[in-house]
Amino acid sequence: MSEAGTPIPAHALSELWALAQLARQAGSAQELGFLLVNQTLSIQPYRQAVLWLQAEDTFALSGVVQIEANAPYVSWVNQVSRHLSADLVTHPRSLTARDLPDTLAQEWAAWWPEHALWIPDGVNDPSKPTRGGSLWVRETIWEEDDVTRMEAWSQVWWHAFRAVHRPRLHSWTALKERTRQWFKPEPDQAWYQQRRHRLAMLMLTVLLFPIRLSVLAPGELVPAHPVVIRSPLEAVIDTFYVQPNQLVAKDQPLFGFDQALIQSRLEVAQQMLTTAQTDYRQTYQLALTDAKSKSQLALLAGKIEERRAELVFAKEQQLRATVVAPQAGMVLMDDPGEWIGKPLAVGERILRIATPGDVEVEAWIPIGDAIELPPDASLNLYLNASPLSPVSARIRYLAHDAVQRPDGVYAYRLRGTLTESTEHRVGLKGTVRVQGPWVPLGFAMLRRPLAALRTYLGV
Repeated sequence: MSEAGTPIPAHALSELWALAQLARQAGSAQELGFLLVNQTLSIQPYRQAVLWLQAEDTFALSGVVQIEANAPYVSWVNQVSRHLSADLVTHPRSLTARDLPDTLAQEWAAWWPEHALWIPDGVNDPSKPTRGGSLWVRETIWEEDDVTRMEAWSQVWWHAFRAVHRPRLHSWTALKERTRQWFKPEPDQAWYQQRRHRLAMLMLTVLLFPIRLSVLAPGELVPAHPVVIRSPLEAVIDTFYVQPNQLVAKDQPLFGFDQALIQSRLEVAQQMLTTAQTDYRQTYQLALTDAKSKSQLALLAGKIEERRAELVFAKEQQLRATVVAPQAGMVLMDDPGEWIGKPLAVGERILRIATPGDVEVEAWIPIGDAIELPPDASLNLYLNASPLSPVSARIRYLAHDAVQRPDGVYAYRLRGTLTESTEHRVGLKGTVRVQGPWVPLGFAMLRRPLAALRTYLGV
């Protein structure tokens, strides 16, 4: 029997039982939709059937496998279904074109026969929302017995449909509906048992959970105490005796300057000294008879000392024309070919020599990520070449002033001493993660947005 108490004939009950069996065996919402709009003919004749869902609009049409969402008929059916659903009627309703607004009734004759039946979601449970309804149209009027059969079958079908159907989350309407149901108050439960209150407490607990504040910065492995080799004179490099990353011994030749220029300077200094000495001897002889010449001897003696000093300096430059390694280590430099033939100034850096194993971490912390770091804070360098083997270190110093990097960004230089030796070579780059103080998770998440907001508001 139906809710109204009207008995259902025995042959209709058998057909209804068969349809219920098929509904329980359906494996998806699409199968159930096809079953509803196409196989209900076994218990009740009709011309067309529509299954409409509140979150997804038209879900199934009789005689149609693939629904074209932009088709004129589908668009009109959606408008009719929304109008009927807005009345919040919880029982079946028979209708004709006169029961619709004029804008919708004008197209009724083009799509449907005269009589229609609207059956909303048939599960009589106030705690569950109405998901939609079904529309059934035919030429003859819907009698009370017909409505009773359709309502009984609709309740069975909606029960099965709720068990397998999940609204599409990519639908904004479905997402809003699911969110609304999730936060819907439950009057039969205490406040601390309410789902929304539990979610709020869980979020508050998560936001207060303590974590280590950390920042990420570009970093690399650099030599800790390298020896910098600079140009000892103004000259042009002629020959390199070493290659990048080559291990050298102490006093091993590194590179040599062009000897032609240095030799010419030495010869000029030698010639100028000889000339000065000749002038002194001639003036000394004239001084025996000429008192005026005797007064020039002191000036010429000073010129001799000056030329002799220039000669000594030229000889020292010749000795420094070949630069040797002051200690054993690895040569760190760019392509040697870029240096050959290039005029150098005194003190210009050419290369570095680093002791193998004397390595530390260098990082550049952006100005926006500069946090309060405790002394001896720990850090990890995740190398691009070996991200699964981080290099551990502790901060040795953090610069107080931001300097401009080669890429034009201002950052604070950080150096860290390794806590254990590493086999990675100098020059490998990666990302440094610096551990800061303990803070709530909410502060770590909102630190940058709050800083940007204060900058924007000027407070």
